[in-house]
Amino acid sequence: MKRTIEKYLKDWAVSDNRKVLLLRGARQVGKTWSARHLGEQFEYFLEVNFEFDREVHLFFEQSLSPDDLCRNLSIYYKVPIIDGKTLVFFDEIQSCIPAISSLRFFYEKRPELHVLAAGSLLEFAMEELPSYGVGRIESLWMYPMSFIEFLTAGGEGNLVRIIETGSPEKPVNKVFHERLIGLLRQFMLLGGLPEVIQTFFNTNDFAACLRIIDQLSEGLKDDFSKYKKSVPVSRLRPIFESVAHQTGNKFNLAKALPEANHAQIKEAIILLEKAGLIYQIKHTAVSGLPLGASSDPKKFRLLLFDHGILQRILGLNPSDLLVSNNFSNIFRGSFAELFAGLELIKNGNPFVRPQLYYWQRDKRGSQAEVDYILQIQNEIVPLEIKSGRQGKMQSLRLFLSEKNIKIGYRVSMENFGEYENIAVIPLYGLSYFSKKK
Repeated sequence: MKRTIEKYLKDWAVSDNRKVLLLRGARQVGKTWSARHLGEQFEYFLEVNFEFDREVHLFFEQSLSPDDLCRNLSIYYKVPIIDGKTLVFFDEIQSCIPAISSLRFFYEKRPELHVLAAGSLLEFAMEELPSYGVGRIESLWMYPMSFIEFLTAGGEGNLVRIIETGSPEKPVNKVFHERLIGLLRQFMLLGGLPEVIQTFFNTNDFAACLRIIDQLSEGLKDDFSKYKKSVPVSRLRPIFESVAHQTGNKFNLAKALPEANHAQIKEAIILLEKAGLIYQIKHTAVSGLPLGASSDPKKFRLLLFDHGILQRILGLNPSDLLVSNNFSNIFRGSFAELFAGLELIKNGNPFVRPQLYYWQRDKRGSQAEVDYILQIQNEIVPLEIKSGRQGKMQSLRLFLSEKNIKIGYRVSMENFGEYENIAVIPLYGLSYFSKKK
């Protein structure tokens, strides 16, 4: 399945100012597959899986010299390691702390050698390192599949091109709009983990896909036990699940784990966020740019990294997701808000950690809220997410008036369109929204 990240990997491979590349993200988002696919473009490809090949750890414990390591690895795997011709791929590198330390020396001593590393929950392992090579290692963040990637994998390239040409001034043909809404429902149910999507296209068996989601979800939670030195598993698991249950609301620390204090809960949140399993949506008063300058650290929301896993944790009815044109009755309408946030993250800059904001005003008798506030260059872009095809927009209009902003965006199950100074973007069109802007 073609992934958007492939373009960035190819650009890295041919760059003259190449650093060691660290492919980061949660488990099962497709990092290994993408690395192997890139390896097909090289004359030689050497893959080291530190979880599986435990004997190899000894090489890194003996020496961090790139020449020594290349010589030993080449003999062990019977693959030539030649600068410019071999892609060396270190997978599950979090399982070998010395291997993480070695990355900086590959950049310093063997800069012509292509070295790519990947790992899940890397931040847990990095807690044990004072430094792993700042300035010598470049990170590339990878996420579950976006809706556009889902369409492409399903052979719906024509629909992708239709989305690309859609705009508030030029809505999508009604026939294609309804087709896209139907596919969007399927994707919302499945989530974006590649194994789930591949199973769906191979078998068209939703029940089998849901079983895989359950297995992957439990596997992610089981991973926490490997890193209990940082935060106890008894704290990570319930907080991970609490993120799902509190989607769409300001995160309440007391509800997450009543028996833990706020400092302990915040520590767990930070680790889960660094590991790519949750994303923080910060509050902003929008007093100017940058948005973070007027952020209130006590107010934030959290998003689970995959909507397929979220719907299984919450026990939502799959049939409701498949047939509904209005998600307002499905988990309080927060499902659409989660989906929109994840689409914005997946289609952002993969070289930096994602950061989204929301705006909320709490005044007696005058409460207002805008789901997402983006900063695109020097422009403030407000997005209000609606679960169906109707809904009032008082909060968005109030925000536009109060902040003196000319145009806002309503994201819903509707087709592209306009309401005076509010442009309508369909949920399926978010993949290209920020790119067009």
